[in-house]
Amino acid sequence: MNNQKNILAYFALGAVCIIWGTTYLALRIGVTQFPPFLFSMIRFLIAGPILVVFMLTAGKASWPDKKTLINQAICGFLMITLGISVVGWSEMYISSSVAAVICSVMPIWTILINLIVSKDERPNWLIVLGAVTGLSGIVMIFGEHLTEFSDSNYRTGIVLIFMANLSWAIGSIWIKKKNHNSNPFLNAGLQMLFGGLMLIPFSLVLDDYSSIHWSTEVIYSLIYMILVGSVAAYACYSYAIKKLPMTIVSLYAYINPIVAVILGWLILDEKLNTRIGIAILVTIAGIYFVNRGYQLKSMPLRPLEGIKSLIKNLKTISLF
Repeated sequence: MNNQKNILAYFALGAVCIIWGTTYLALRIGVTQFPPFLFSMIRFLIAGPILVVFMLTAGKASWPDKKTLINQAICGFLMITLGISVVGWSEMYISSSVAAVICSVMPIWTILINLIVSKDERPNWLIVLGAVTGLSGIVMIFGEHLTEFSDSNYRTGIVLIFMANLSWAIGSIWIKKKNHNSNPFLNAGLQMLFGGLMLIPFSLVLDDYSSIHWSTEVIYSLIYMILVGSVAAYACYSYAIKKLPMTIVSLYAYINPIVAVILGWLILDEKLNTRIGIAILVTIAGIYFVNRGYQLKSMPLRPLEGIKSLIKNLKTISLF
């Protein structure tokens, strides 16, 4: 993988790492004052058409064929309807930082799924080591919230976020396999549009419309989620996923909880202590190992040789 040839893709991935880390906070603010599925439905039914219209006009993209539309509808259902929106519902009961921590298992789902369905992106030993190291840091963060499991709604939220995260991983791999010859930005808009449309029955059945409250916080969080968290970040994600290996792209899920934990501490007074700080450093180490593993993937190294090469190059550490 030549990093110079994919510099824009890495910039896009970096944007996703930061922006989506902030959206857990904005989503938490929104769904605690507004019906959660309705909040997500409004978000994506505005963001999706904005991106689609922009790409068909200023972006000079052409309307896709039927097969491409079907692929985007499937991705929208997996990633928007069953993924992001279910996370939003769960944030009624769990903190934004814990939601982000759970979603960070995304790279693990990606590796496991690729082991089953892909021969091109199977991980080497260093990639696996990095994923496990990063996950151990996430587990350390998650361990700070174990006492909250006494609440049944909290447990339900945890389970649903794990399921939503798996659905997102499946959808991401689907995108990687099916969207080779189509515009990633137009695809992102279509996925949000289809995902928003498929949220309509979820909202009608599960939302309590009597809880609708158009507060200033809800309006601001919705605007931020539409323009920044959806139009900008989702487009960046679709571009990165087309240009980079899926396991590299999935590393955004390790950065997101770090951003979310810090913002939750600063704004919502959520927990942040020394143990969580150490866990964040462990997580970042895991990111480096995975990145280094992909750099070495083309060379048939034995574990001992790989460790020597890793130590030799520690001075050149970079996240992406």
